[in-house]
Amino acid sequence: MLESLRARKRRALKVLSVMEQLYPQAATELQHTNPFELLVATVLSAQATDASVNKATPALFRRYPDAFTLAQATPEEVEPYIKTIGLYRSKARNLVLLARKLVERHGGQVPVDKAQLRELPGVGWKTATVVLGAAFGVPGIAVDTHLTRLARRLGLSQQKDPEKIGADLERLFPKEKWVFVHHALILFGRYRCTARKPRCEGCPLFDECLSKGAW
Repeated sequence: MLESLRARKRRALKVLSVMEQLYPQAATELQHTNPFELLVATVLSAQATDASVNKATPALFRRYPDAFTLAQATPEEVEPYIKTIGLYRSKARNLVLLARKLVERHGGQVPVDKAQLRELPGVGWKTATVVLGAAFGVPGIAVDTHLTRLARRLGLSQQKDPEKIGADLERLFPKEKWVFVHHALILFGRYRCTARKPRCEGCPLFDECLSKGAW
């Protein structure tokens, strides 16, 4: 029998309470100083770790500090700066095209609009949601592999599509907490409720977990 929305909301509030205790200052681990840097870093983080991105971006941002300088580059010139990151050739092409569109359509600034962000090369629903939330405080729950895993383990969503999972989560959590929930659950999934060997012993969400006892 399908669990009621009320029951899932009750569990979500418990999850939120625990996240606020564990990660009261939860934020993205992608290093950046402005929306442009965050957008670039988030594009680079696709199918790559935040740690690998953070190692590459300082030199990249020194060479290309804004959309105007990056728009003048060629992908071949960008590649050496991000060669340690997966899919670096296609990402270099996307970054140059992205910068050119930022200059041509938005005066070099990152737009505060999801539809406009999604028109940029390399920017999908998740990246746009992350950037809007982390850079501008626009409410939204972006879903990555960690949130996909946790949503199922905690019985918050049984969907497989990230956008549908995000919609389920947004129905369960208060809107003003959406950005926090995204960042906190990523930290929880990255460092505690990991994919292969979750640290279940002493977990504050053990009683809420539908997967307890599976490891």
